[in-house]
This record gives sequence, C-alpha cells and structure tokens, in this order.
Amino acid sequence: MSNITFEPARNRRGYKITIMVDDPDSWIWPWAKILEKTIAPYHDVRLVSNKTEMNKGDFAFLLGCIQIIPKCFLENHKYNIVAHESALPLGRGWSPLSWQVLEGKNIIPIVLFDAREELDSGPIYMQDIIKLNGNELLDEIKRKQGLKTIELFCRFLERWPDLVPIEQKGNPTFYPRRNIEDDKIDEHKTIAENFNHLRIVDNEKYPAWFQYKGRKYKIKICPYD
Repeated sequence: MSNITFEPARNRRGYKITIMVDDPDSWIWPWAKILEKTIAPYHDVRLVSNKTEMNKGDFAFLLGCIQIIPKCFLENHKYNIVAHESALPLGRGWSPLSWQVLEGKNIIPIVLFDAREELDSGPIYMQDIIKLNGNELLDEIKRKQGLKTIELFCRFLERWPDLVPIEQKGNPTFYPRRNIEDDKIDEHKTIAENFNHLRIVDNEKYPAWFQYKGRKYKIKICPYD
C-alpha cells in the first residue's frame, strides 16, 4: 500500500459509499477493507457482504461479486461501479484474469464500469493494466490485482465528477464460471506447458489435479525460495 496515496480535493469529498463483496471469504475481502480504511477519512463508507445492506447512497463499489446484483438493489445508489479485468466488451463474465493467464497474457486490462442489468455491459469510466512477469503464482497475482483495484478506485474518487463514461463498442465475448473440471491438468503435457494452469490454482480451495492409472492426484505449487 505504500505506493498508493489518496487525498482528494475538498470539493471531491463527502460521498456516501457502500463497498460490496458478496463473499466475506473471498480473497478480495482484505483488499476491500484496505480500500475502506483508505477512503474513510474523506467519505461516509461502509463495507458489506449482503445486498440487503446496500443502503441508499452516492456510490456502490462492487468488488469480486460472484452473484449478479438485482436492479432493485442497484437503484439504492446513483452509481454502481464494478472492477473487471478485461478489455470490455471482450471477456465479460467470470474470472477474466485467470482465463487470460491461461491464454498466456501478461498485460491484463482492468476497467471500472457502471453496472447494468445485462452482465458486464455498462459504460466504462476508467481503465488501466495489471502487468505480470509470467512467473507469479496465485497469491502474487492476486496481490497485484488487489493493489491495482484499490489504486483505480482511489483515482476514480479523486477525478469524479469530471470522468466521462464511454459506452462499450463491439461484439462481446464471455468467460464461463470456472469449476473443478477446469483445474484438471493434462498429464501428457510438460510442466512448462502446464505452468500457466498451475499459476492460477488455489492450493487449498481449488487445487490442480490429474488422473492417472485409475486414481486422482492433487498437485500443489509454491515458490522454492
């Protein structure tokens, strides 16, 4: 957090903000708490994990939500800002960063857009990139994602209301929800060929696995140093 500063001008303070993470066990929950602490001196901010707690206000910041928030709850805020890691309208859907690492990408777009009823379809307010080296494992990837997410929301508040939304253009593509079958490693490929796959698995919750001679085996990966 040492590289993120946040001190908005006086005329850009005092908003009522709800930070929403619909799974308190999510990896992004600690980062949402850091965001809350960072902006709390200048805004009326609450961190919640249930849509029924989304009281009326200026902004809802939606981080890592795995469920689509119904319109009746979105209407409690003037703006509902979502962080999403793809070059929308390409890569709408779930786990876009993980899917792009699987594709071998090291430059991952991240955008803030205003939520609409249609999945990931709203106008874009800000965009940046997450730079990967290609050797990070999941915890390191999530750290870069968390830092960039906080940075982008802070910049959003510093620049509001001067930001101009840009409607998405082009034909959308979609990433599906990942499931246990997506964590299956091809045992016939080399470690190098499987490496990007191994980078995005959660050793405890969703470990990589393979099947060989009638049995299933888990694979866990961590840095040697």
